Amino acid sequence: MTQKIPATVITGFLGAGKTSLIRNLIENAGGRKLALIINEFGDLGVDGELLRGCGDDTCTDDDIVELANGCICCTVADDFLPAIQKLLDRPDRPDHIIVETSGLALPKPLVRAFGWPEVRTQVTVDGVVTVIDGPAYRDGLFAANPAAVQAQREADENLDHDSPLEELFDDQVNCADMILFNKADLLSEDELLAATESLKSRVRPTVKMLSTSHGKIDARVLLGLAAAAEDDLAARPSVHDDAGDHEHDDFESFVLEVGEISSPESLIAKLENAIAAHNILRIKGFISVAGKDMRLILQGVGSRLQHYFDRDWDAGEIRISKLVIIGEHDMDKAAITRMITA
Repeated sequence: MTQKIPATVITGFLGAGKTSLIRNLIENAGGRKLALIINEFGDLGVDGELLRGCGDDTCTDDDIVELANGCICCTVADDFLPAIQKLLDRPDRPDHIIVETSGLALPKPLVRAFGWPEVRTQVTVDGVVTVIDGPAYRDGLFAANPAAVQAQREADENLDHDSPLEELFDDQVNCADMILFNKADLLSEDELLAATESLKSRVRPTVKMLSTSHGKIDARVLLGLAAAAEDDLAARPSVHDDAGDHEHDDFESFVLEVGEISSPESLIAKLENAIAAHNILRIKGFISVAGKDMRLILQGVGSRLQHYFDRDWDAGEIRISKLVIIGEHDMDKAAITRMITA
């Protein structure tokens, strides 16, 4: 009880690879008992299900707490603090707590919550880790229309033309102690060098930056930063410091049930068309494929879609096919539904 439990906050833009990173940490924890707090945006607990399927004895179902009632930075008192307290009240306390925020969360209010009296005497923020999708950063996908935004900013420096996504991106990298430039294997050496150099200009000089692929990194590098970030908030600038409550009116999500599909390729084609026609930011979900005993996982960010079979359907388990669609507030849900389910 006299030693504070270290907690690592993992944040990052939608689809950057946070869940892959955490699965890798679980599988290579080096004997540490990890507890996870997972914050979903949307109604389908995809990330929690994926982590429960890792099969590692050091991380059981009881060690995973899902917060699906809204962005964690907006529900600190109602959701996050009770979840932390639940972990602290356990007789078998974890050695390390991992907090995965949703892609829409501002990390600074969450770090500030670790300074609350009932928490700060028992837990410290070992570090804030921001995961960056390398190809997305190269393509400017953190902004709704990166080319137009950049042109407007260059045309008139006196006007604030930042999009909500770009502000969110800046808040996440400015709060970081370490940045993982993920999916580096999808970039050429020149692209990786140019992108990382560009990113360095956005962050504090003390921030460590590493390139990773598939979220793979030695747990000894990521855990044990000893940053005590809750005592260092003044050095972590945020464009929302004076904005009061953090609003998410610019984003929304809905769950779409698509039924059993005949082949992944047919669904992928429909999703690609829907993404091209509408302002969809992120897609993730579980799919039942006819004639297949295994569950299909589908994840997408921007125009890139990935799918793989993760496990067998359990005996008696209802084979459902559901997708979470995350986009900007004015996306046409009815039109998207028609394109995907037709």
